[in-house]
Amino acid sequence: MRKWGVTLSVLAIAAGGLLLVPRGGHAPESEALSAEKELRIKQATMNQDLALTNELCRSQCSYELHRIATDIVKDGAKPTKLLAELQQQHPHMSWLVHTSAGVPLAQGTAVGQLPERIREKAQDMLMQAKQSVDRGQSYQSGTLEDNGQQFFVLAEPAVDGRSGIVGVVEQHILSEVAEHERKNLRIVTYPAEGRYKIESVDSKTLRDVHVDHPEENEGVSHYHQNQVVVKFRSDPTEQELERIRSEIGGGTVRKLGYTYVFESQSMEAKELMSYFQKWNVAYAEPHFLYLTNTSAPARRGAATERPIGEASGFVPNDALYQRYQWNLPKVDIESGWHISKGSDQVTVAVIDTGVDLNHPDLQNQLVSGLNVVNQRQTPQDDVGHGTHVAGVIGALVNNNLGVAGMSWYNHIMPIKALDATGAGSTYAVAQGIIWAVDHGAKVINMSLGNYADAEFLHDAIRYAYDRDVVLIAASGNDNTERPGFPAAYPEVFAVAATDPNNSRATFSNYGTYIDVAAPGVSIASTYPHSQYAALSGTSMATPHVAALAALIRSVNPNLKNTEVMQLMRDTAVDLGPVGRDKYYGFGLIDVGRALQAANPNTASQRDQSSPDETIDSTWTDWLRRLLGV
Repeated sequence: MRKWGVTLSVLAIAAGGLLLVPRGGHAPESEALSAEKELRIKQATMNQDLALTNELCRSQCSYELHRIATDIVKDGAKPTKLLAELQQQHPHMSWLVHTSAGVPLAQGTAVGQLPERIREKAQDMLMQAKQSVDRGQSYQSGTLEDNGQQFFVLAEPAVDGRSGIVGVVEQHILSEVAEHERKNLRIVTYPAEGRYKIESVDSKTLRDVHVDHPEENEGVSHYHQNQVVVKFRSDPTEQELERIRSEIGGGTVRKLGYTYVFESQSMEAKELMSYFQKWNVAYAEPHFLYLTNTSAPARRGAATERPIGEASGFVPNDALYQRYQWNLPKVDIESGWHISKGSDQVTVAVIDTGVDLNHPDLQNQLVSGLNVVNQRQTPQDDVGHGTHVAGVIGALVNNNLGVAGMSWYNHIMPIKALDATGAGSTYAVAQGIIWAVDHGAKVINMSLGNYADAEFLHDAIRYAYDRDVVLIAASGNDNTERPGFPAAYPEVFAVAATDPNNSRATFSNYGTYIDVAAPGVSIASTYPHSQYAALSGTSMATPHVAALAALIRSVNPNLKNTEVMQLMRDTAVDLGPVGRDKYYGFGLIDVGRALQAANPNTASQRDQSSPDETIDSTWTDWLRRLLGV
């Protein structure tokens, strides 16, 4: 399934949102958009995410410089040590110098390297930054470009008003996010032909569909050219396996549960499927490929609860929360936190590209995971998608750093089933699901998909479902009604994406299989190398729902997976046509209502206030915070 550098002002971010969706009420459903218009809207979404990522980068860097500058003054620490530690954690901070009023910048304590040509181009900016620090003021320059790289200069004073830090930051994150969004939103054809076969969704005929343009991504599936997945009605003996290897021309054989993946050196998938018809098989199907669709707590071990009657005005102190995370107030997370902040007894598995295991906003939230792509390595994220998804679920809350996740205490289990291109095989995803279940995951997030109904993957889904795991999956980013998998499997809870105006995101897939909707446009979250980025997609909507499922299971561990899923449907805020519809399912998730309904002590005390009263004001409040008005 299909599943974006530019630097824009905050005003441009807001204007982009207003251009994409009219204010007031819901935008007309856009299923009839022309391919050209849909691509144009996706590109606008990408540019909006880039602009917001630029703001996140600048805000977080300023916060870090101010923190270190203040620590140097208050603790009398040596600048060299603290600056070196800061740069090690934030390698995009290319050059940092601690300076004091009356002392030339060149005589300050510096770490890092700055190429001479960059230093010459940035000379005027560095002079202004130094003058600002000497006056006890902050400074940020415009964008400096050099050979396709983007930099900016910033300065933050210490609390004494007489010293501070000047830095030069390389914003390689913008090109990374651009590349990610081109793939995630399917602005380019993906994956490229040659590595995998690109075929129609018909897994039996494998009718060829040649993809030359991004709008042709819709409805196509991908599979390994020389592999086939086989489930025998009775296990073959070693002698029979040797005979099969010989007859298909060698290659490898892998087994997961009762299912085998055969790879041939001479036969393609169609031939392999035909060959296995003479064996006693339940099915023989292509090996499909799945794509991305994007302070430590004081007490752990039990769900943190408060009486329902308490005010729900708590706002976390995470540096980027109030200004950038419009999505969490939209789902009423602050009310929900007064009922439960989660439990470390309920683990959420994120089957994705892995997670940045060293991210300061995530590392204390993680439990051991698995790298299916290379089992000799850790599930370290080399793409960014899985780290972003994980941050929505469980970035540390109220730690004065970065963003806030939806859960304070639920652990995250990183499963790397997608490789450095953001793609992964049916085998890898299925293996990740089974491993997560066998190692205690209670909720599984799958921000990935394909249009192929693969029995192999469905078997793994059933395995998890039968063991009481809540499975959540993204519907896809093609603005199509064609069912995508695993989201469309009956055992899986399917998620569509909404924008800040509570309208369906123009890229979001739809259909009768959709269960609920969640925010999925310009979502700020964690990103590799201690960074933060804004991404869009049903991939970003899905972890909102996975986090809610974990919070529900935290406040009431006795609920079965089917009961958790039904509770999320029953408490959703109806959007679009009255009742369940194919665009929003049962509506936008509501954390406060869901946790109140799940809490066995207060389930009978449902909140009688209308959830719609805050819908129109949330977007306006977020814009005001973003614009500083």
